[in-house]
Amino acid sequence: MKRRHAREKAIQALFQIDVTDTDPKEALEHVLSDGEGDEFLSELVFGTLENLEEIDEKIKNNLVNWTFNRIGNVDRSVLRMACYEMTRDDIPVNVSLNEAVELAKMFGGDESGRFVNGVLSKMIQKA
Repeated sequence: MKRRHAREKAIQALFQIDVTDTDPKEALEHVLSDGEGDEFLSELVFGTLENLEEIDEKIKNNLVNWTFNRIGNVDRSVLRMACYEMTRDDIPVNVSLNEAVELAKMFGGDESGRFVNGVLSKMIQKA
């Protein structure tokens, strides 16, 4: 599975977990067909969930004129996954940011890409 495809599936699983409180393993099964999952996909989902409290705090600290509760479900899932992915040493931060913006455009609303870019860019500047 290519990393972009794994990110798409991870966003779908994280969204489902966030909205319906589905078990993570069950959510992964729902978004995969014929057991196509891989290690990168699992790490994105479980790594994001294991660090959720810290990730949400980072997001909250980088919002401008916005509250965490106002973030759309898709945008929140994209931000969470990107925030986790940006902590990995094997992926350049700019790649994680660009992939997150593309996912936000793909799954979110008209302004999702710009919103995600703004929050993540601010996060990178603080790092």
